[in-house]
Amino acid sequence: DAVGEAFDKTAKLMGLGYPGGPAVEKFASQCKDAKAARARFDLPRPLIGTDSCDFSFSGLKTAVKRAIDTLPAGDIDPRDAADLASAFQQTASEILCDRTKRAMVRYLDLTKTTTPQLVVAGGVAANKYICNALKQLCTNQGFVFAAPPQKLCTDNAAMIAWAGIERARLGMIDTPDFIVRARWPLDPDATISQPKSQKV
Repeated sequence: DAVGEAFDKTAKLMGLGYPGGPAVEKFASQCKDAKAARARFDLPRPLIGTDSCDFSFSGLKTAVKRAIDTLPAGDIDPRDAADLASAFQQTASEILCDRTKRAMVRYLDLTKTTTPQLVVAGGVAANKYICNALKQLCTNQGFVFAAPPQKLCTDNAAMIAWAGIERARLGMIDTPDFIVRARWPLDPDATISQPKSQKV
């Protein structure tokens, strides 16, 4: 599961509205003691520390639901919401930084480039806490950090649609019988099962 989807799901579980990213960030900024919040809601960090670049946020979403279940019934107290949002945001950031660091090391081993860059885009790139953590990671790893202006860091669906506009302008138009894949593995050697007939 993607980190943006985890933000949206967390916001929904907490009753903060949609889109989830800005709502969670807003409540997290109201947390009085981020360190105490992280200790109070000790959320899991799936796959952190492993040697691969894989990540998943599904376990984190489940942990948020369990944390909410321990709170008094009814609407979540704003202080509880601030602490949980802060703990979630910190945890998501730690996971992203850990996985990104692994990817940076592999990238440098493969390319031997002297001017490596990390480009951050999508809705999560608008999250200041995460961007600051990734900027610090870039500084530590010798990478240049790059991100679009915040007003352009919207939902990936808008970015995908814009890519479609640019492709159409260049005449790069697919025929209506191409195969749609809902999931595309990151492993280039993975076996991809395809339906025998799937048309749009």
